[in-house]
Amino acid sequence: MAAGKQWRAVLSTTTGGANGGPVHAIDRVGSGPWYDRLGRVVALNVDALANARPEGADPAIIDDLPNEYDAPNHAPDGEQVDNHHVLTGSNTEGRLYQADPRYTCQDWTSAAGADGTPRVGMSWPRDGGGGRPGGGGADNWISSMDEAGCAPGGTVAQTGPAPSGSDQVGGGGGYGAFYCFALVP
Repeated sequence: MAAGKQWRAVLSTTTGGANGGPVHAIDRVGSGPWYDRLGRVVALNVDALANARPEGADPAIIDDLPNEYDAPNHAPDGEQVDNHHVLTGSNTEGRLYQADPRYTCQDWTSAAGADGTPRVGMSWPRDGGGGRPGGGGADNWISSMDEAGCAPGGTVAQTGPAPSGSDQVGGGGGYGAFYCFALVP
């Protein structure tokens, strides 16, 4: 049962760590192993987790990390949608992406569009690789691109880059979920 498990969110913050410093997502989640809601392996250790796709993950989920209902993000209702943007505030190693709190929507406390451009990873490989502004690839589960803003929103049809003036997560396709992994199967 999901309610009886210990969960760890894969989110970095600019403050809250030792001596007021950052909290890195890779440190927040512990040393592993980690599981999804159904007990499938996401990764066995930190080295396996800090890859473009989690190394050693159950083959059923490695290229489509499931949502909170254990449905594949790529097609949660059986039809392909564009909902792969996952908030992390992290770089490709799972550490804080930038010291500026705009990349974490003020350490995940703001839903005001102009309060930032949060860093996201991709729950499923968007286009098989390639670079994105700020580093990462289109398929990196931890760090792939910056969103248009912190306002809630989402578009499940890929529309290309966010429209000019957009200030919401998922303005050009996608939505702003976040990862939580269980510490026990």
